[in-house]
Amino acid sequence: MDAATLQQLKYPIGQFECPDTITKKHIDDWISVLEKFPITFEALVKHLTKEQLDTQYRPEGWTIRQVVHHVADSIHHSYTRFKWALTEDKPVIKPYNEADWAALNDSKTAPIQMSLEHIKAIHYKLVYLLKGLSQEALNKIFIHPDSNSEVLLSYNIGFYAWHSNHHYAHIENLLKRKGWM
Repeated sequence: MDAATLQQLKYPIGQFECPDTITKKHIDDWISVLEKFPITFEALVKHLTKEQLDTQYRPEGWTIRQVVHHVADSIHHSYTRFKWALTEDKPVIKPYNEADWAALNDSKTAPIQMSLEHIKAIHYKLVYLLKGLSQEALNKIFIHPDSNSEVLLSYNIGFYAWHSNHHYAHIENLLKRKGWM
């Protein structure tokens, strides 16, 4: 497989590009993505067989099952990061090794329904929280220790909307390539 094809499989919607100025419309659009995501994501994967769930979305990539569990783990961490930034002054968040988490037994073998339910619950809580944030709150930050960078909450909303669409596209593209949809 050539490098360009592999890059397209890794980033089917491209990498996240945050606008220089984040407007209220950006925030509203991103929150809308987060609000709708759990239902569309579940509809995409709920009817898949065990064999389909255990298919890698790209060479040397995760299986669909691992992607579903990763999305649940990731949004769980994101929700916590929002809460820390809203309740502490520039908190340093704790990163996690996504690949190691995806290699754990629950990510490789557990039924996806548990993560789908978790995604619904966390997105519901997150969207409710985000819809009530003031401009001042959107400008709060957390520190990511891997890059020692300050992350604005407004940026993080956009990033997680992109992240949701990114993993949806991983699975959707595989299903199309295999003729499973």
